[in-house]
Order: sequence, then C-alpha cells, then structure tokens
Amino acid sequence: MTLAATLMVRDEADILPAWLDYHVAQGVDIFIITDNGSTDGTTDLLTAFATRDDVIVDLRHDPVHRKQQGQVVTQMARDAAVHHHADWVINADADEFLMPKQRSLTLRDVFAQLEQSVGAFTVPVVNMVGRMARTGTGIERLHWRDERSPEQLAAVGLLAQPSPNTIHVGDPDVTVAQGNHQASVAAGSPVPEELELEVLHLPWRSWQQYEHRVEIAGRAYEANPDLTPSPNHHGMRDYRRLHEGVLRAYFALRFVTDSDAKQGPFRRDDSLAAFFRAVESTPSTSPESLVPSGELATLVRFGQALIRRDALVADAAVARADAALWRGTADHERARADELLARVNDLERELHAQQQRRIVRMADRLGGIARRAARGR
Repeated sequence: MTLAATLMVRDEADILPAWLDYHVAQGVDIFIITDNGSTDGTTDLLTAFATRDDVIVDLRHDPVHRKQQGQVVTQMARDAAVHHHADWVINADADEFLMPKQRSLTLRDVFAQLEQSVGAFTVPVVNMVGRMARTGTGIERLHWRDERSPEQLAAVGLLAQPSPNTIHVGDPDVTVAQGNHQASVAAGSPVPEELELEVLHLPWRSWQQYEHRVEIAGRAYEANPDLTPSPNHHGMRDYRRLHEGVLRAYFALRFVTDSDAKQGPFRRDDSLAAFFRAVESTPSTSPESLVPSGELATLVRFGQALIRRDALVADAAVARADAALWRGTADHERARADELLARVNDLERELHAQQQRRIVRMADRLGGIARRAARGR
C-alpha cells in the first residue's frame, strides 16, 4: 500500500516542521509539495526535507499568487496516481493534522486496512483553540476542540465550523476542488467505524501568523478580480478588518482560556502534543509568546463592542432593505392606482361621449317625428 500526501504551502514556517514530522511518522510514503512563493523560510525547510531518503519528496515551485490551489492540487493528486502509483491520496494544508479517531492506530494502519472500494470519503475538520499568543505554533497550547454552535460562533464574529476534507483513492483523472473539500472520485462503501479519521486543525496559531496569512490571501484575491469572492468570504472579510485596524480585536474572540473552556462548548484533546512528546520531537523553534491577560481582556472587550456594532449595522441594513421593499411596494401600488384612475377617467369620458351621441340620436329621431307629423297635417 502506497500512501501519498499533497501540500500547497506558502509562508507556513512556524508549523511546517511539525506537519512534515508528524505525517512521516504516521506512515506517509510520498510527499508531493508545491511551494507557492514563500518568503519566510518555508522554501529552505522544504529544500532540506527533500533530501530525506526515508520518504519520496516531489518538491515543486509555483511563485505565482493567483489563488490557483484547486488546479495545483488537482495536478499533484493526479501525479500521485500516475507517477507515484499511490493507492490513497491525502490532500492537506500545513495546519491540518490527519488522525485516526482510534488514537492507537497510525495513518498507515488505517489505509492498509481500507478497501479500495471506499473510493472517496470525507473526514471532519476540528478547529483547535486555546490561549491567544503573539507567536508560536500552539501545539501544546491549543488543546481544546472547538464545539461551538453556529449561534455561538456568530457571537464571536465567525461564520461556521470548517467543512470536511475529502480523501480519495489514487486516480489519474481526479479533480480536487479549491479547499480540498471535494473530489471527483465517487464515494463507495462506507469507512468502518474503527478506521474513521479526523483532522485537527490549527488555523489560529498566533497573531503574527494570522495577520500575515490574511494579508497575503487578501492581496492574492485583489490581484485576481476575476475570482470575485463573496463579500462574506471569511478571508476577504478579515482582510477588510485588518486594514480597518480592528482584526486583532476580532481575532481575540476566537480564543479561550483553560478555565473558561471548562465551562463552555469545548473538549480537551492533547493528542497532537502527546504524539510529539512520545516521539521526542520538538515541533517548532518558534517561541510561545502569550498575550498578557490584561491586554487580552481589553482586546476581548473591544471585539465584543465590534460585534455589537456589526449587529446594529446588520439590523440597519435589514431595516433599509425592508424600507426599500416597502417603498418599492408603495410605488408599485401607487402606479397601479394611477393606472386604475386613468382607466376610470377614460371610461367616464367614453360614457359621457356615448351619452352625448345618444342624446343627439334621440333629438334627431324626435325631430324626424315632428317633421313627419307636420307634413301629415
């Protein structure tokens, strides 16, 4: 059984060493990686990784920033099947750690037992949160599974929990959608419960990391207006917030302290940290720098005020839309009334004209009668 992983990466030097070490230890044979013009040391890390002799590393470089992930990952996934003869293909991001739900298993254990008839299947993606930091990977710190409801997420300025990822058998004709959430391979037989997988996702590792990520993603969208992302697209929304100078306050609302997490919709999961401790690996040299409690409290209050402002703005927008609708309805009804009035006036004029014609005809008849009577005398 040959297991391949694809990765398109840009400026993820803080988390990349951990991602690579983890997936090597989990039994991935082949890494097909495209470096998307990184400038933070990611390229050097990948170049060094490509010299390893215990795995196959197919390292590529695509410096163009045009939000082309779907096309690039599709090509890597196809090459995994065609050139590397992969039985299974994992398409991932550098902040996603694929794990068996049965933690005693490795990825190799799972895929060695999976039947090819499964075809393609989805795995849930779980955001991991914890205390907010200025720098650091958060592997030890972000140990709470975020189980907030859509309403609870909206209250802190988030749209939704992440969409599931798709894993598929090797297929030379596969197409992978942007974001790795869908693939063209058909789903077949279900994955046995004991072999189910999930992704532990670390999208908000530090303010330094997230600020940079939002900036480069926003610039890429601005440079490619043909993509026309929705105004509510989370990346573009945070890009606007960044340039308004308020993103850090919104960002603070995504985190939770250990004491608060115990009271809320979070569940502790130290699996990732435990893995690195077990293999005696240091996942990153990036130092952990926590945001001080007082500063965090101020950011949270500011963020909460911004959320209230957003709600008022949204309510006002709805009210304006309703008012516009009512104005449109009133204008429509007024136009209809004017049309009906015009029709009534036309009918009245026509009736008056008919009456006048009738009177003239009656007068003519009476005149004729009178004339004939006169002649009869």
